Amino acid sequence: MAREKASVQFVKGAAILGAAGLVSKLLGAVYRIPYQNIAGDIGLYVYMQVYPLYSTLLILATAGFPIAISKIISERIAVGDAAGARKAFRVASMTLAVLGLFFFLFLYGGATVIARSMGDEQLAMPLRAVAWSLLLVPMVAILRGYFQGHQNMMPTGVSQVMEQLIRVVFILIAAWWAMSAYQDAYLAGTGAVFAAFPGAVTAILVLLWYWKKTKQSQQLQGEEGEAATSSTWSNRQVLRSLLFYALPICMGALVLPLIPLVDSMTVVNMLQWSGMDEEAAKLFKGAFDRSQPLIQFGTFFATSLSLALVPAISEAVAQRQQRVIEGRTEVAIRLTFLLGLPASFGLALLAEPVNVMLYGDDKGTQALAIQSFTILFATLSIASAGILQGLGRVMRPARNLFIGVLFKLILNLALVPVWGISGAAVATVLSYLIAMGLNVLAVQKYTGARLGLKQIAWKPFLSVSIMGVVVLIVEGGMLLLLQGTLASTRLLHTVVGLVSVGAGGAVYLVALLKTGGLTAADIRFLPKGERIASFLHRMKLLRT
Repeated sequence: MAREKASVQFVKGAAILGAAGLVSKLLGAVYRIPYQNIAGDIGLYVYMQVYPLYSTLLILATAGFPIAISKIISERIAVGDAAGARKAFRVASMTLAVLGLFFFLFLYGGATVIARSMGDEQLAMPLRAVAWSLLLVPMVAILRGYFQGHQNMMPTGVSQVMEQLIRVVFILIAAWWAMSAYQDAYLAGTGAVFAAFPGAVTAILVLLWYWKKTKQSQQLQGEEGEAATSSTWSNRQVLRSLLFYALPICMGALVLPLIPLVDSMTVVNMLQWSGMDEEAAKLFKGAFDRSQPLIQFGTFFATSLSLALVPAISEAVAQRQQRVIEGRTEVAIRLTFLLGLPASFGLALLAEPVNVMLYGDDKGTQALAIQSFTILFATLSIASAGILQGLGRVMRPARNLFIGVLFKLILNLALVPVWGISGAAVATVLSYLIAMGLNVLAVQKYTGARLGLKQIAWKPFLSVSIMGVVVLIVEGGMLLLLQGTLASTRLLHTVVGLVSVGAGGAVYLVALLKTGGLTAADIRFLPKGERIASFLHRMKLLRT
């Protein structure tokens, strides 16, 4: 009975964290579009120059520690060592406070030098603005780890969503104020990156509210009497255990912001080195960064799928069900491919109307079209990383992505001076292709799943080719039909883009169903899959 209760609690906790993470990622992907509409390409450039460096330092200061703290606390509580749990909490608090202070001083004090290395001394002010949040986020990480260690995931989930929500609202308000009052894109960018500070304050307030609520509950249940006991654990043992668990997770998470950080450090510098003036280089970098929210949104399904894959694969591994591992792996990769392929080709074909619809003009359209293929390789990389993590190969995806980052750096240095931001876009696509290829090879090696092109790609490629022809016909026809009838170019491209996306999506789905590229077994893997499959059967769209 106790084991069953623990399992239910674990699944519930995983669901809470997964849902909160997805909501946070969705908010993080969407807000950059209205922000660019307010602050322009220079404002987006400022934000995207500074934020990847902040993310890197944030991961170094905190990533892995909530999980490490939760693991140590839950282990101490399980063996009846409440004093050891409290000591772990105190040591973790001091360690993260020191790390946060160190990285704050590094970023705040070195802002001028870092800004020069990015090719723009005006970035010193936004770098100093974002540094302040590094003093608060360690406290957020500690409190989240404490609650997770007590198997209470709700405070972490609620604080994540509230932190992101307040940050997004602050970003948009600050950008609007800076542009309407001063017409200063750098000030707008400074306000946008400073938004991490009120976001962290919000998270702390939410977590402290839950802390107070928990303490009151413990007092009512008479659980405070454990305070008198002492632990045999020394501070050094606690610190060693903390670092042992946290560092591998930290190294794995560190790779994620490195690709945009490579762009922050190289693109503007390489554009200027090739002869472009500084102002033009900034505008081009801002146009290049337009693709980021679209790529994030395109990989949303793969992120959701990976959250389900890790426990699903781990369960099959624990039960030594090799056929189940192979089956789940093949279905996951095929579903990811089925969604990533049309998203990439569709965005590439409709890059101009989508660019004008979202951002008001067609700057950076070629780079956007090239970077659209990042969606396919990034989604496959995320899904295959989830499979490898479920197999217990936690560091393999991080190593593979780090190899991709090294290629990204080399290719940026070689291609940006020749092809400009299109060269940086090619470098991004190839870096994700390399990381994805290494992940898929590792998945095949450790699962034995059949992931050949014939099994996975032939029917989707046929379906996406049909989709591409229809999209081009609809796009061209709509432009001819509506040219001159709509006063606004942006409105014209919005109508063309939305109609073309709708037509392309419908044709791709029907083509997949008719060719057998999407089967009933695939559909049943999805939420409400049985109901969807039954409906498609009744509509005579799904092959038996």
